[in-house]
Amino acid sequence: MTREHTPVGADGLETLYPFLYAGSSDIDAVLRQVEQSTVDKVHEIVALRGDVLAADRDRLFACAQDVARAFAGGGRLLAFGNGGSSTDAQDLASLFLSPAGDARPLPAFGLTNDIAVVTALSNDIGFDVVFARQIGAFGRAGDIAVGLSTSGNSANLVRAFDEAARRGLVTVGIAGYDGGKMAELDSIDHLFVVPSPSVHRIQEAQTTLYHALWELTLGALDDLAKGDQP
Repeated sequence: MTREHTPVGADGLETLYPFLYAGSSDIDAVLRQVEQSTVDKVHEIVALRGDVLAADRDRLFACAQDVARAFAGGGRLLAFGNGGSSTDAQDLASLFLSPAGDARPLPAFGLTNDIAVVTALSNDIGFDVVFARQIGAFGRAGDIAVGLSTSGNSANLVRAFDEAARRGLVTVGIAGYDGGKMAELDSIDHLFVVPSPSVHRIQEAQTTLYHALWELTLGALDDLAKGDQP
């Protein structure tokens, strides 16, 4: 998965997987270290997901209520991000638009889907506006803007959130580390930060987070359909 930062080089890989660079010919020992490394990473992501749940349970529920009300009012979801977060944004949009089973489909779009638009804006104006310009063209009051970033520092996300807030969209940010510049914005209604120094663990936890948001949104929509105020 493409990262938002400089790709990991040989030195970085050696830090992540020292047992592959140990120069040992003991295959059994290497396999044991690989197994332990995998187990450690599983424990890390399970613990991280638990931390996010403990910190954001109530706020995630409140966010789902706002998103459900937006959908019930005819709103659409616009998702965006860079690199691996672009892939996650497309996955998030697909989750709402084309869910598995009998789940209700909801109007959602990934703002990196149209490569002609993305490259035209990047080439003719600047990469910082690739999302803000699309939100300016397509977004309307009552829509939902969801931006994902591992660092929280992407300039094009900052501009997109500002434009979305100006136009009256419900804004949802999903960031990592300490939230970066996204944590400083007044234009994000609901911000969720995955507190980890690992891009891999951040993206894994973010995927869990937006799946939970989707499920909670469907539940809130059901409550609205029954006449219950979520």
